[in-house]
Amino acid sequence: MQHILSLVRRCVEDYRMIQAGDTVVVGVSGGKDSVLTLAALARLRAFYPEPFQVEAVTIDAGAPGMDFSPIADLCAALEVPYQIVPVPIYDIVFRERKEKNPCSLCAKFRRGALSTALTERGLHKVALGHHYDDAVETMLMSLFIEGRISCFQPVTYLSRTGVTQIRPLLYVKEKEVVHTVERLGLPVVENPCPANGHTKREEMKGVIASLEREFPQVKERIFGAMQRYPICGWEVE
Repeated sequence: MQHILSLVRRCVEDYRMIQAGDTVVVGVSGGKDSVLTLAALARLRAFYPEPFQVEAVTIDAGAPGMDFSPIADLCAALEVPYQIVPVPIYDIVFRERKEKNPCSLCAKFRRGALSTALTERGLHKVALGHHYDDAVETMLMSLFIEGRISCFQPVTYLSRTGVTQIRPLLYVKEKEVVHTVERLGLPVVENPCPANGHTKREEMKGVIASLEREFPQVKERIFGAMQRYPICGWEVE
């Protein structure tokens, strides 16, 4: 965890993600990335020079079989206030609209519900669990599929809601996430979504794995280029 905390702190400082007095709400889906984001920020708050508070919110999309009680137990252990917000996203996406490519719509609903949950409580900063590999995959998906060079930003201000999204796990690689979650025994809630494992992102993981066999440092080269180019919002302060 010390290694993860050093990467998270450097990322937070490089992009000035947290200011004194902030309450950072972690959007916890139950997956490994968001759970590690929660645990890391809960520990970082103990020694970060600019004092801040941490809370957690889960958008319960209504997928069958989801049990967030392990997340509630983790939040209690970390002394982090926790809220579950039920939203019938699963029914809308899969039963009513029967979307063939549901991920984009589902993500849009989740982001909207999360922003609403924050603003209703007068909070304006949310931490998302995107990591190093997510950034590389997103940039390549944008290039290959949309024909443009772009990616989500480390810090994103949503002018319509006044919510700022931060991504403090961006310097942490996926294999480090997996290893740390296993070593710490952090709870992970399995996702029963029918589209899980059959997305464009999964296809891009395969493309990158193929590239790595020929160019072992390809992810590091791409991530570095995103900061040096820089892609909008990626310049290090």
